[in-house]
Amino acid sequence: MTDQVSTPRSVERVITGQAVMDGAGVKINRVLTQPLQRRLDPFLMLDNFGSDQANDYIAGFPSHPHRGFETVTYMLEGRMRHKDSSGNEGLLTNGGVQWMTAGRGVIHSEMPEQEEGVMEGFQLWLNLPAKDKMRAPWYRDFNGTDVPAYTTADGVAVKVIAGSSHGVAGAVQREVTEPIYLDIHLPAGASFSQSLPEGHNAFIFTYRGEVSVGDKAVASGRMAILANTAGADGVTVHAEQASRLILVAGQPLNEPIAQYGPFVMNTQAEIFAAVEDFRAGKLGEEAHA
Repeated sequence: MTDQVSTPRSVERVITGQAVMDGAGVKINRVLTQPLQRRLDPFLMLDNFGSDQANDYIAGFPSHPHRGFETVTYMLEGRMRHKDSSGNEGLLTNGGVQWMTAGRGVIHSEMPEQEEGVMEGFQLWLNLPAKDKMRAPWYRDFNGTDVPAYTTADGVAVKVIAGSSHGVAGAVQREVTEPIYLDIHLPAGASFSQSLPEGHNAFIFTYRGEVSVGDKAVASGRMAILANTAGADGVTVHAEQASRLILVAGQPLNEPIAQYGPFVMNTQAEIFAAVEDFRAGKLGEEAHA
């Protein structure tokens, strides 16, 4: 089975990320920022981290809370230890994926288990529908070899983190937001097409080389928001040089977004409640329930 694309989407605009520091001083390229949350609903944030300088990442992300959304961490290279208040623990290594549904509340830490070498990857925040924001937390680790993958006749290697691609079901499925999350490696001169539901918001992020969508080039370190053109049935990317990118798409929730740091709810009252629960020490406790 292949994904036939007869009317591909074009690039609406190309985004340059913001250099920020998060956690205990980890240097990050924040590509999907708060002003883009409505446009790229249901996605709230995309961070790209990558350095071979230990001082850029060694302090990691000590214990911090989340409520109301899901975090998807995809490690291209490196070792990161996850621990949370629900009693989950896992080691994220090369090619591995960590999918955490914070739901009503979880406190977790993500700390490097290396003192030298490259640490590179992504963290994507995926919103939860209002009806699921206070659900029980959920967590799953996938080793690199556990993530479904395939190679096309043109030699394009695809890892299917979420959703499905060319008949291959991904590691995680979600009913309401229906996310598609692919890591795509294109050899020089290759093209790749992926069907996308017309209603999905979608973007690509190039992290090696340079790809083109139609006549628009998307260089390494850039995100391209794909136009929501009526009748478009997918996207086609082409690479003149060997290149790598992630493709992310999802069904928008079209619900209010109220965010205060690591809490994402629908109203300010729910945000105040999250802050109060955290201050009262209830947020992590709830995760045990």
